[in-house]
Amino acid sequence: MNVNLLISLLLGAAAFVLFNTIFQVRFFEGSLHRLLDMLDTVADHLGKYNTKRYVARIKRERIVKRKENPIAKYNRLVEGLILDFNLPVTLESFTSLLCISFALVAVVIVFFMNSVTLSVVVTISIFVGLMTWFVMQSKIIRAQDIENIMDAEDLICPLARDGVLVAIKKVMESDEYISPNIRVYLRQFIDNCENNGYSFRQAITLLNRQLGPKFDDFTKKAIVFEYNERKGMADIFLDIVDENAVLREINARKETIFRKMNRDFLMKTVIVLLFFIYALSIDGFREFMLDTQAGKLINTMMICVICLSFARTQALQGNLGGGSDRK
Repeated sequence: MNVNLLISLLLGAAAFVLFNTIFQVRFFEGSLHRLLDMLDTVADHLGKYNTKRYVARIKRERIVKRKENPIAKYNRLVEGLILDFNLPVTLESFTSLLCISFALVAVVIVFFMNSVTLSVVVTISIFVGLMTWFVMQSKIIRAQDIENIMDAEDLICPLARDGVLVAIKKVMESDEYISPNIRVYLRQFIDNCENNGYSFRQAITLLNRQLGPKFDDFTKKAIVFEYNERKGMADIFLDIVDENAVLREINARKETIFRKMNRDFLMKTVIVLLFFIYALSIDGFREFMLDTQAGKLINTMMICVICLSFARTQALQGNLGGGSDRK
């Protein structure tokens, strides 16, 4: 698409919006209402359809064990993202929104590139890059959660000699050492033990499920300690403090390596983009890259390489990181 034509269309749209705003003109008010009603109807039907699929999937998963295939991996990835970001959607709704977004972005890119095949390739690369970025943010959230759990364990373990419940109640007396994300689950654990009729095993198992695998070791030792307490047995909790110290040191080294990898990737990408933007100031190069099929193919390859390299870098960090998933 001609750049001058695009700028003219944008200026025209801006002038139209400004004219409507200043003189309070409602050119397409009726059409806009009909369009919104139509979108509301489509969203309502889509929501009901996704709810049926969600209920059917939950019932199916209770009966049939989920097979390990690309669809199962995608479902697990999306469920992890929904959980980490506290998104108010189901797996089915997320997939529907993803498909709609993909179609809209593909249409916009087709409008600029005038090539369906290249536009689909570019759109796939962009969405791979976006999903990778969300996975990267998700890993950061999980790492922070694990750090918060280790902080809580480091406070609880030395006090566990008088009982795990007593130790947790003591650390809950101070607001500054326990993260609010952990505090809510510890408060629920205390209420379950004292007010809701849970046995210690039931309450600590529920707490373990809420906090994730990092809390497994503490849970096992807490159950053994509460039901088979012997003299000197409280020292088993101190092993957790030592393990947390080692884990923090390993995480710090990995964080240094990963930060360098991300910084190198970002610097190389910025250099390539700056050089490309500078090269566009040359008339012949700009016409070749933007107006010819060969130039569009090169642009497509550049976007694919950047997005897939970003995904590969993050996947490599994920393999080295070996983060734990929540239950």
